[in-house]
Amino acid sequence: MKKHSAKVVPVSSFSVSELHAAIIDDTSKSSVSRCLSGIPYANSCNSTAKKMCHLSSVEDSPTPMFEMESRHTLENNEHNTSKMGQISSGGEGAQANTENCPENHEKSRCQSCTSTFLKIAWGFLIILSVSFSWVGTTQIVKITYKNFYCPFFMTWFSTNWNIMFFPVYYSGHLATAQEKQSLLQKIRECSRIFGEDGLTLKLFLKRTAPFSILWTLTNYLYLLALRKLTATDVSALFCCNKAFMFLLSWIVLKDKFMGVRIVATIMAITGIVMMAYADGFHGDSIIGVALAVGSASASALYKVLFKMFLGTANFGEAAHFFSTLGFFNLIFISCTPIILYFTKVEYWSSLSSLPWGYLCGVAGLWLAFNILVNVGVVLTYPILISIGTVLSVPGNAAIDLLKHEVIFSVVRLGATTIICIGFLLMLLPEEWDEVTLRFINSLKEKKAEEHTEEIAESTVHTRSRSRPNGTVSIPLT
Repeated sequence: MKKHSAKVVPVSSFSVSELHAAIIDDTSKSSVSRCLSGIPYANSCNSTAKKMCHLSSVEDSPTPMFEMESRHTLENNEHNTSKMGQISSGGEGAQANTENCPENHEKSRCQSCTSTFLKIAWGFLIILSVSFSWVGTTQIVKITYKNFYCPFFMTWFSTNWNIMFFPVYYSGHLATAQEKQSLLQKIRECSRIFGEDGLTLKLFLKRTAPFSILWTLTNYLYLLALRKLTATDVSALFCCNKAFMFLLSWIVLKDKFMGVRIVATIMAITGIVMMAYADGFHGDSIIGVALAVGSASASALYKVLFKMFLGTANFGEAAHFFSTLGFFNLIFISCTPIILYFTKVEYWSSLSSLPWGYLCGVAGLWLAFNILVNVGVVLTYPILISIGTVLSVPGNAAIDLLKHEVIFSVVRLGATTIICIGFLLMLLPEEWDEVTLRFINSLKEKKAEEHTEEIAESTVHTRSRSRPNGTVSIPLT
């Protein structure tokens, strides 16, 4: 290998860059000759290859300092080259992940849209079913009263059908669940609503008794009110239970205060007063209004106490609880209709004379209503269940108007409308005001963006019209 002589220059009189330039000038000839003599060079001659070729000339330098520096630079460039290769391969992987990311996003979006659509579809079906079952129950009771008026016996008989709630739930579990449980395992699992130890005799009497009494009182007062008022009026007054439940929850459970719900409560009370005033505060009207309001109040108290002592329950626990209520009713409350029978308060000549078809229809529809309400919470949005309940008011009004030819006064129509509006206001979520403000702000921003785009388009259109045939005027200087 041909050696080149380099000038010995004091390092102190030159800077490092000047010294490096002197060596490069001295070795430029050898580097050119080496490049021409057969050392492979990339045809692309990128910056990395040029540096490598330049460093090959520095490699033969006799100065140890520059030899170490050149080797270190070579190692760094090799490391950087390998790193660039890794980055490029990583970039390809990242690009592949980026390509897959929109596909995954679209899949998840489609799945969420499908689940939302199914929830809404189930919601509409359950709304119609809940409304139909409640309207059917009310109207069949009115028909039964023409030949048979024993409201407490009807209440007791219908409550006994709650025993079938848990068997219906367990049948659905066997039909749909992948991991099936035995009946005893399911009963133990669902009985945890009463506590960690399950359902004991003490808890059966302590927890079931007050709820069973409130359940019977709610339904009994509702049936008594149907004797005095039309089905439309009773179903509208029963919707006031939402307002009473809010007041009790605010006082007892210390729930969040909401101004809109206070307004809804005031509307409900206004509707009650108007309904009582419709016939002049006398006769059957005021008694019927009092019975319907008592039924709504008992229902609200039942729900608040359930939330206080038992908390929230899933579908299985609710089914177990309803069946327990049915057993308690059958065991402990059966003495009441017997007493009423022998005192001839509620008397019938023989069992064969009872309208079993109507009685079974009322009990079956009542059971279906309770099952649909609890199933609906699982399958769809809970707010839709409440909408199905309030839709029973126009359903009963249509049947009363077309079949029974009931003539509604303006005061009654106004009272019913006010109560229904108050009920719907009760369904507003707690953050409804924030959601509404966000929605209004988004609409304002969208309008502002559209207005800006229109101004920009009009400006571009004006400029294009001011320059016909593509001519541009150049000002003279």
